[in-house]
Amino acid sequence: MQPPINANGQGSTVRGACPHDCPDTCALLTTVQDGRAIRVQGNPAHRHTDGALCTKVSRYTERSYHPDRILTPLRRTGPKGSGQFTPVSWDEALDEIASRLKPIAARDPQAILPYSYAGTMGLVQSEGMAARFFHRLGASHLERTICATAGGEGLVHTLGGKVGMKVEHFAESKLILIWGSNSIGSNLHFWRVAQQAKRDGARLVCIDPRRTETADKCHEHIALLPGTDAALALALMHELIVNDWLDHDYIARHTLGWERLRERALQWPPERAAQVCGVPVEQIRRLARDYGTTKPAAIRLNYGMQRVRGGGNAVRAIACLPALVGAWRDRAGGLLLSASGFFPIRRQALHRPDLLAGRTPRTINMVTIGDDLLREASPPFGPKIEALIVYDSNPVAVAPESGKVVQGFAREDLFTVVLEHFQTDTADYADIILPATTQLEHWDIHASYGHTDVLLNRPAIAPVGQARPNTEVFRALAARMGFDDPCFADDDLSLCRSAFGDAVDFEQLLDQGYATLPIPDAPFADGGFPTASGKCEFFSERLARQGMDGLPDHLPNHEPAGSDPRHPLAMISPPARNFLNSSFVNVKSLRDIEGEPLLEIHAHDAQPRGIADGQLVRVFNDRGEYRCKARISERARPGVVNGLGIWWRKLGPSGTNVNEVTSQRLTDLGNGPVFYDCLVEVSPCA
Repeated sequence: MQPPINANGQGSTVRGACPHDCPDTCALLTTVQDGRAIRVQGNPAHRHTDGALCTKVSRYTERSYHPDRILTPLRRTGPKGSGQFTPVSWDEALDEIASRLKPIAARDPQAILPYSYAGTMGLVQSEGMAARFFHRLGASHLERTICATAGGEGLVHTLGGKVGMKVEHFAESKLILIWGSNSIGSNLHFWRVAQQAKRDGARLVCIDPRRTETADKCHEHIALLPGTDAALALALMHELIVNDWLDHDYIARHTLGWERLRERALQWPPERAAQVCGVPVEQIRRLARDYGTTKPAAIRLNYGMQRVRGGGNAVRAIACLPALVGAWRDRAGGLLLSASGFFPIRRQALHRPDLLAGRTPRTINMVTIGDDLLREASPPFGPKIEALIVYDSNPVAVAPESGKVVQGFAREDLFTVVLEHFQTDTADYADIILPATTQLEHWDIHASYGHTDVLLNRPAIAPVGQARPNTEVFRALAARMGFDDPCFADDDLSLCRSAFGDAVDFEQLLDQGYATLPIPDAPFADGGFPTASGKCEFFSERLARQGMDGLPDHLPNHEPAGSDPRHPLAMISPPARNFLNSSFVNVKSLRDIEGEPLLEIHAHDAQPRGIADGQLVRVFNDRGEYRCKARISERARPGVVNGLGIWWRKLGPSGTNVNEVTSQRLTDLGNGPVFYDCLVEVSPCA
């Protein structure tokens, strides 16, 4: 614990960091009175947080003290999926887990699989001790791709890493393209910066299939079809070329592959892109003129637009645009998708891959967990998955084609352990549930993908009930498995210190809760990209060597709009504004705001199907179906429906959610999911 920041009789205030999967990574102040957290607010001293929190995290005490919170280890007593459990002691739970894992590990530890993602973004409580445990065990690797890998790989093959402009400098931009992002709901602090730019005369353009709350507040909305972003970017390049809105000096000095890219872009006149994207040709021409003639111009990408087959190529194409017009010369020009590549995280020191001792376990992609759990042992696949340890994730709700995911989790011969705060859809299928601490109850350290500050999280309160940090659980399991390596004795504060080593002043983190990385204001004004060539690589030799197209291109969706007359509607599944993936769905005040699972559908599509506003509808394809209420809305463009997610399955009208109909196919780069590459039909329920 730390001394009180204030001593005014109103309780002590503890500095922390928001753990959730959001670019903002806010600095928190938690007010504690008589050992109980009574308020969580944004830290006004942290410039990126500036005292403001989203609706979700401002109600964080409702999460920590939720009446349904799991406060003791639980053992399953009923059928899998029934949610029937009885309390047991920690010793009983850990002894049972070890006794089940040991014989599996003796046969083949690859039959054991961890499953985790960004339930916490903290470097310590996510994989700080867990990775050490699974490396020492020799378990299967999990390819953690369910959110952002297509876009991340697109940046890596173009800019050299997940790098970009500083978010605060968008305030000085004169044109901002908000591309694939509902910033009001998912990137609040960037939106405040964009609003400042708007007040100072900047033009804001939203590019998104859905008319989001952000689109409502921009000067223009371009409602392209899902999966056509690369076509739009190539058409913009075409217009930049034919109108000579180019920075020839920047191209010559700081890019690679210009002549090849030029040839490809000239194959994409606005008329062709307009047909592919489903938008007016005049809109494309106007956007190109604005981008080519307005300085400084900036692009705020987000991850929605890369959840389609060609998502990596789309990010590559968009990431080429700033170099073409020399936008990187100005600190208020360029592009930002993720800043996480700037952080010098010492992942090997945290995760200790040396504990594998030369072993090379197989890798299983988390997106395909439905198929993988249903596979028998085979030479190319390896052993059948016999044990699954889930932490920081809720795969039964969030993984695609969830009908198969449920079948896999329901296997009686699968031993499943879930570390959780609540009895989620996934926890219902566990054999053992272990109560985890919330962010208010443990140490952690955080990077960010929306700004360039490191944040430290201090525990504000003692763990509620018998909850334990993830780190403590994996230390205890390591001991029971007989792992006596010294690294399992590292405490959480030591792990926090080791995450960045000397690259960050840890005393400053202890003192104020955050520290800013020394990144130049305009990091690529004179080139210096972190690619092998040091240039923005329009053409990627590395991709070409892998037998792939070295240039970015438009790749049609796995399920292109209009390609299946039985399922004629394209569906995207953006997050509901008051949830974060499947987190916060059980916070009553937030669920009351959302109301119930909804499908937004345009009147053009609702009328011929006989669908009335508020009617229960069936959304289906060959993978499955789910039911929800229809909302006839201009937020949906004709031909596209918006299945707002991700509701827990058990809270849906038919015990399913939107992922019943999404597929396990993967993206072009990064082996990511294609949640927004999905065709469905919709019909009224009887």
